[in-house]
Amino acid sequence: MIHVRPYVPADREFVLSLAPRLAIGIPPWRDLQQWIATAQGWIAGSIEQHGHKNMIFVAEDEQLVRLGFATVSHDTHFTGEKQAYVGELATTESAEGYGVGKALAQACEQWAREQGYRILSLATGAANEHALGFYRHMGYLDEDVKLVRLLDQK
Repeated sequence: MIHVRPYVPADREFVLSLAPRLAIGIPPWRDLQQWIATAQGWIAGSIEQHGHKNMIFVAEDEQLVRLGFATVSHDTHFTGEKQAYVGELATTESAEGYGVGKALAQACEQWAREQGYRILSLATGAANEHALGFYRHMGYLDEDVKLVRLLDQK
């Protein structure tokens, strides 16, 4: 049984410890340590804004072992439409495949509905096939594609 609850300050080290999980599937031209440090910054920012501009959810099992977390916040699409945005969603490696991500995604969806949003968006790496498959299975649709070109170093 997976239980999802709001973040409490005692969860801080746990959620920060999952920052490397947000680097799964990063492109080879990106610096892994810089990516992880940036993810830790995102998480720390979400912690600072928890309950104000965003919500953090923590999933745990029946023994209260933490299994993952997700953040969801208020956002605005470039068209001006208000929407909700999942900033981070990560589970422990051992929790993969047991419905933890689904429970966290559903908590974010419920929060977004309660805020009156009709759209919940998120972004993940193009090479993170596992996450892409998971989100598509949950009913998320492709909306944007971001492309990069590596320029010759001279």
